[in-house]
Amino acid sequence: MARVLGSGLVHTLYAARAYGREHIPDQGPVIIAANHTGLLDGPVVLSLCPRPSHFLVLKQSFDDRLFGPILTFSGQIPIDQQQGDRAALSAALEVLRRGDVLGIFPEGGRGRGDLAEAGKGVAWLALQSGARVIPTACLGTRKTGELASSWPPLRSRLVVDFGAPVDLQIPQGVPGRVRLQQVTDQLRSALATHVSQASERHGIALPTDVPPDLIQT
Repeated sequence: MARVLGSGLVHTLYAARAYGREHIPDQGPVIIAANHTGLLDGPVVLSLCPRPSHFLVLKQSFDDRLFGPILTFSGQIPIDQQQGDRAALSAALEVLRRGDVLGIFPEGGRGRGDLAEAGKGVAWLALQSGARVIPTACLGTRKTGELASSWPPLRSRLVVDFGAPVDLQIPQGVPGRVRLQQVTDQLRSALATHVSQASERHGIALPTDVPPDLIQT
């Protein structure tokens, strides 16, 4: 229900379009790994995904009077990045073990969205669950110079581009930490390439800055 309502709202407010929806398997565990530049990335990707999904969302977002109840109602998963939230990872793994779709932003927060860096969460979840990882580009939600909390102007062109599942080469005969790092590097590279190519293909540039209100002084 949340996905249907969200899709209607996104298409009403914005010129939003999804590409590559055929790359998402109809059944089985899937990880939607998307870049992160603006406030609306999560709602836009969730709304345009062809299957219901559960995203890992910063815990403090659930305290918002407007968005908090919506996040809870729609089954999103709160995560406390400062504490290395094992409960959130456990809940995310349970989503995948049910054969459902999990959404995650590997960069860990809003920034340039170019996947110059990525955390190990996607790799760990993929290795633990065997889920397919879909590299996803979310474009148009923030322009250079705009704040992390900015909303795109109404009727802005927004694009979500779902790529083909990443063909992971899982190393054998190496320590677990080495395997995790190598898979993380593979995924980061695949995601960065997909986002860069999608940006060029759709003619929507990534912001060149970290949101000014997130820069530590």
